[in-house]
Amino acid sequence: MSGSVEENSQVARFDAEAVEALSKRVLGPVLTAKDEDYDAERAGNQTARRHRPEILVGATGPADVQAAVEFAGRHGLPVAVQGTGHALAAVAAEGGVLINTSRMTGVRVDASARTAWVAAGVSWDQVLHEAAPAGLAPLSGSAPGVGVVSYTLGGGLGPLSRRYGYAADHVRSIDVVTADGQLRHVTNSSDPDLFWALRGGRDNFGVVTGIEIDLMPVATLYGGGLFFDFASVTEVLNTYVRWSAGMPEEMTSSVAVIFFPDVPVLPPPLRGRHVVHVRVAYSADDLDAGKELVAPLRALNPFNDTIREMPFTEVGTIHNDPAAAGSFESSTALLGELDADAVRTLLDRVGPHAPVPHVVELRHLGGALARPAAVPNAVGHRGAHYLLNVVSRLERADIADIKPAHDSLFEAIEPWSTGGRTLTFLNGERDTEHVRSAYNPEDYQRLTEIKAAHDPENVFRLNHNIPPAQR
Repeated sequence: MSGSVEENSQVARFDAEAVEALSKRVLGPVLTAKDEDYDAERAGNQTARRHRPEILVGATGPADVQAAVEFAGRHGLPVAVQGTGHALAAVAAEGGVLINTSRMTGVRVDASARTAWVAAGVSWDQVLHEAAPAGLAPLSGSAPGVGVVSYTLGGGLGPLSRRYGYAADHVRSIDVVTADGQLRHVTNSSDPDLFWALRGGRDNFGVVTGIEIDLMPVATLYGGGLFFDFASVTEVLNTYVRWSAGMPEEMTSSVAVIFFPDVPVLPPPLRGRHVVHVRVAYSADDLDAGKELVAPLRALNPFNDTIREMPFTEVGTIHNDPAAAGSFESSTALLGELDADAVRTLLDRVGPHAPVPHVVELRHLGGALARPAAVPNAVGHRGAHYLLNVVSRLERADIADIKPAHDSLFEAIEPWSTGGRTLTFLNGERDTEHVRSAYNPEDYQRLTEIKAAHDPENVFRLNHNIPPAQR
């Protein structure tokens, strides 16, 4: 990934006549910075960083994407792609061509095959809605408003992951426009190298216009949250670490330390206080067993308990992530086995005494996440036990204070780190080494070689970039 705005910048190599010609080929809007709708078109969920392209194409379908990629190639411009705007790299793109896929909507569920074809601009809430009548569920994340394609091709970690694995493990086929402007239908049979690389390498190899994914036979789950006062954080986190290590893979869970601001939109019990929030999602044929599994956590006397049997369409209520766009910075690391010393180290830098307010979450991994995919892909570091993610809102603290606080926390927890990261949580990471750390070394080398074969000029570089291998 480029390390500065200057490295991502491009001098315009086209004139108004070229833009007009592109507009005639594209059904959606083609905009430049002088156009009234430019800012609205480039807006996404992450407001701390926004791409500022020279040309912005609001694609309505694959033909629009092809026209945009061909234009970029003809004029020597890099390409970025954005759906919901959750997955921006740390340095937003200045210049180049930005393709907005949010108009590309459509979901086709095949209930007998337990699959769905999903267009590039679709978010998970639409797939949840379409799959539910057949008693099926996608491997969606904790926030239903996140885009399907970016999440899935980055790996995809959600409430069913310990039972079924990463979302990328369950992709059947991918429609993608590559750097030569060709629309390709990619499967493990048609192009095994590109199919392997796209599932984990995300937007480094082309602009995906749609994917076919597996759906799981899940209609309901036993899930929700337990809220504890921060005064009991040490007991809750130590109990959670011991408890999670013994859970069957049907149980996916996480624990978060959260500071809730004192604002009217929040329920009165949460306003203006630090809390510990344990999130659980139990998916099995016998949901009653979930009650017994959760009992040791309930014994710690939460002040609020929302765990219940629920339709899978309500899975977003477990984490209850904010849906509104916001300005935030985050950092992440994969961890091995944890102990009381790890909890103590973490809590030294989390809570009311922390220099800036954070949301700090530990997600339990293992189970199916630890097994290789049936059809191999580029998602790595499957031996990690936990994922640590830290999110700080920029309206509550200055970025100059947030980054050192994040660095301090991750340096302290380093003894328990595996040295790896996961791509879907690399929102605020800052350099090529962070991107490299999302992959096993041999997989990263293979990715660079496939990049050299399909995008030797690194057209798709305004992202968490994997550069082409030098030949």
